[in-house]
Amino acid sequence: MKSLVICAVLAVSLMIGESVHAQVQGRVVDLTLEGMVDLALSNSFRVRQLNMGIDRTRFRLQSQRARLRSRVDLNLSAPDLRSISETKWNSTLQRDEIVHEDSRRLEAELSIRQPVILFGYPTNGYLSLNNRVYRYAQTEPDGDKDLRYYNRYFIRYTQPFFQANGLKNNIEEAELDLEDTQLGFYEDVVEIVDDLSGDYFELFESTYQRIINEARVANLTEAVAAAEELALTDTVRAIDLGQIQVELANALEQVRQMESQFRLQAASLTTTLNLSPSDSITLTPVIDVRPIEIDVEQATQFALQLTPRMRQLNISYRESEINLENTRSRGSFRMDLAMSYGREMQDPAFRELWERPSNTYTIDVNAYLPIWDWGQRSASIASSRIGLDQVQLRIEQAEQQIRSQVQNQVTNVEEFEARTLAMEGNLALANDLSASSIDLYREGLISALELIQSFQRESETASNFLDAYLGWRRALLRIQQLTFYDFETMLPVLERFGIPMTDPNTDG
Repeated sequence: MKSLVICAVLAVSLMIGESVHAQVQGRVVDLTLEGMVDLALSNSFRVRQLNMGIDRTRFRLQSQRARLRSRVDLNLSAPDLRSISETKWNSTLQRDEIVHEDSRRLEAELSIRQPVILFGYPTNGYLSLNNRVYRYAQTEPDGDKDLRYYNRYFIRYTQPFFQANGLKNNIEEAELDLEDTQLGFYEDVVEIVDDLSGDYFELFESTYQRIINEARVANLTEAVAAAEELALTDTVRAIDLGQIQVELANALEQVRQMESQFRLQAASLTTTLNLSPSDSITLTPVIDVRPIEIDVEQATQFALQLTPRMRQLNISYRESEINLENTRSRGSFRMDLAMSYGREMQDPAFRELWERPSNTYTIDVNAYLPIWDWGQRSASIASSRIGLDQVQLRIEQAEQQIRSQVQNQVTNVEEFEARTLAMEGNLALANDLSASSIDLYREGLISALELIQSFQRESETASNFLDAYLGWRRALLRIQQLTFYDFETMLPVLERFGIPMTDPNTDG
């Protein structure tokens, strides 16, 4: 009986490949789980979208980090032409006058601006080197022209106090955004692996079920031959031949149903894997039950450390802290300090601008002190603080859920593993019983009905073994999705399938 099953295993992959795409020339894809994942990750539109999302957030981070470097600006006002009458106060006459202005102004200001960073920490202040030059020509009412050139080069320092560090916070938020996007990518990849694994084992089930039906067909074919021999010597046993032939016809129909089901599943999977319509899919199901020991505490640590869930919650917590800091800064006391020192010169001749300049300096201190806002700021702070507490609660809840789910899934794996091993032994016993039943039938010791029931028990036992095995495999997939760890290969899932782990603190 075992030899028949082995023959069916070898034959089914050939027959399926021929029946699914016999009329089309194309690539033959012999499916394995690893091969399916490789195909999906290389061809999937979903993975391309995920990679584009990572690139987008990475460029956003590069944009924010570029703010830590020097920036050179040139502001031009060339020209500024004015010929207009405006009302201005004449302090001598103590009344307003309508004054006509006719002027031509050309101005340029070059600035090199650098954020102030102390020990690697952005202070939110800026230091800049500046040079301002302009040409100002004014026509007087009597027709005289006044021409002036002005040049000033100076250093300027600005520093806000009692305010949120916008530069640091924006960079940190961009880093967190990139890391969160990468974590989402890893989560989606594992979800893709889980979905593909489900599709793979559905195809596996159809293929192996056909093997079971093929084995039953082989048994019934042998039984038909035995019944024909008995009918020649015992006319009473002639009715046995009809019974067995009916069962054989039903078994052949089940084989054809499995062929049709496989064909539909393979066509759907071809679309999922973005394969060419001319490609054909084959699968050779091999059941290998090797007991796997899973330590609950180790699996829990994998779930807490390898999966994105806890880190994403920590990112959300940090973003809530930044939001609270920004909320406290809005509407509160703040102060801005600005200082500059330089040299300036003005002269009717452009070539004299760098001769005998005079010293200049400015000191500006501006402060904002809120008096009363009807509790707006305190309510905003309270709202942000509650949001922070909510994230903390989600972190605690997630940790409890992870511990409970991991423990339940480990128990589930152990139960299905025990069932699979037990059914494997039962299947071997059922195969032996079927083989001995044929001999007993030839000797006339059992009826055709008993022989058919023996074959039926073998098929049911094989189906139950398949169900137990698939339940075990799916339980392993669930613990894999919970922990991001493959306990069969003893490797993290991302490492097993060759997914590179990138550092969000690098530019790519």
